[in-house]
Amino acid sequence: MKNTARTAWFFVLALACSWGPPLLAQQKDRVAAFVRDALSARSKQMVAATVDMPAGKYDFKASAQQQTFGQLVLHIADVNYLYCSKIGSVPAPELSALSDADPKVKLVERMKSSFDFCVAALAKLDDSHMAETLNMGDTKASRAMTILTLSGTWNDHSMMLDKDLKLGAEVAPTANP
Repeated sequence: MKNTARTAWFFVLALACSWGPPLLAQQKDRVAAFVRDALSARSKQMVAATVDMPAGKYDFKASAQQQTFGQLVLHIADVNYLYCSKIGSVPAPELSALSDADPKVKLVERMKSSFDFCVAALAKLDDSHMAETLNMGDTKASRAMTILTLSGTWNDHSMMLDKDLKLGAEVAPTANP
């Protein structure tokens, strides 16, 4: 009986020693890894929605109070440049002005380039400065809270794009408010 218990404890100790270091290594830079994973997943979804929306529907809006699909695309790109610049401590690029009336290809490219900028801006991000306060206009928040805000914004924007894409496909062009 003692020998079986000793063998069991040895087995548990051996497992802990072999699995422990990889598990601890996975804990490093959890917040930075989280935002990069969210960026990868949401950017694919949002870019796909902008590509799938027909060019003639970029002026679609589900109600009079909402932005057009094109305005939403530009808003998402602006948010990406602002937040990723602040989070990654890199300057945002100077960009030419676009409007939602510009061709679809330009709006899609602006969104794609904003996500590419985020990938580059967040590439070297680690968890060592997550408590640092960032100035976001009139608002101040920790880097970690800013990351959570951005990832939540990506979730919201992704759902909005998907909803507009589905509704825009169902609405006849003359029924567009």
